Amino acid sequence: MKPEQVLLPMEAESVDVIPTGSGWQYEPKWDGFRCLAFRDGDEVLLQSKGGKPLGRYFPEVEAAIRSLKPKRFVLDGEIAVPIRGRFEFDELLQRIHPAESRIRKLAAQHPAIYIIFDLLLNAKQGSVLHLPLRERRRLLDDFAKRNFGGNSTLRLSPATTALRVARRWLQGAGGNLDGVIAKKVDSPYLPGERTAMVKIKPARTADCVVGGFRYLARDARIVGSLLLGLYDDAGLLHHVGFVSSFKESERKQLTKTLEKLRQPPGFTGKAPGGPSRWSTKRSSEWEPLAPKLVVEVGYDHFSAGRFRHGATLVRWRPDKSPRQCRLSQVDRRGRAETRLLGA
Repeated sequence: MKPEQVLLPMEAESVDVIPTGSGWQYEPKWDGFRCLAFRDGDEVLLQSKGGKPLGRYFPEVEAAIRSLKPKRFVLDGEIAVPIRGRFEFDELLQRIHPAESRIRKLAAQHPAIYIIFDLLLNAKQGSVLHLPLRERRRLLDDFAKRNFGGNSTLRLSPATTALRVARRWLQGAGGNLDGVIAKKVDSPYLPGERTAMVKIKPARTADCVVGGFRYLARDARIVGSLLLGLYDDAGLLHHVGFVSSFKESERKQLTKTLEKLRQPPGFTGKAPGGPSRWSTKRSSEWEPLAPKLVVEVGYDHFSAGRFRHGATLVRWRPDKSPRQCRLSQVDRRGRAETRLLGA
């Protein structure tokens, strides 16, 4: 494998429960950018999950790979940016910037780390894709022991065959951990396939205030999404995301209910509709509501003060006081998970 080659990373199928039995190895599922690192002499390539180069966005990781004594290897891992013990996904997104000066400034302020969980090629044996995971992991452990000492950018991801440890990781997900990965120990590395690796994420819900809504289309006057809010310790209601997963048959009646509650300001803290690279004129328009309605939503991840993706509607909560809907439900820290990496 040469740095100019594109090798698709092995992927995971989503399942609801951690698989059991002696044929599995468990690893934390980190909250970062998947990355394959190629080294061939002086050539280094950091490759994204989609096959795109990442090196210019993470020069400190590229430099760390180039500084290693072995001259030929391929690693599989995850790039993350730790800030005060927590991985900040938005910091990763900010790195994807056209200006090199901006990237260098961000890298100096908050250096990224590379968390490594597989070895795909080494100088002695060449490609080891064909070897079962148990042997690749042994080779990776030896590679890390010989080469990672004193390098604060490169971290070896923990792995275990103990189900109790995997369950503890899953219970702690929500900070730096996005869940648990389970891999078949007797499987070779299968680029682009999902047949020997699964991922398990915990079910997460939060009670949120409906602080506003957007129309599906302004001329149709039908609700398209609910804007969600949570209170901070100062009593300010901050916009944290949206939900649009309600039934089509409910939209007309829901629109009537919401229109009766229209009342500014809607959000007293951070509000929706600010400029961004994704927003359009229509998407920045929204209707403020009196803080009367509470809805329980499911979500996958909460970072930088918002749900990273659209939430899903679980149920309405007329029994819940809006003032009970606080940021403390979701704003969890990740320092304990960082210590898994020896930080």
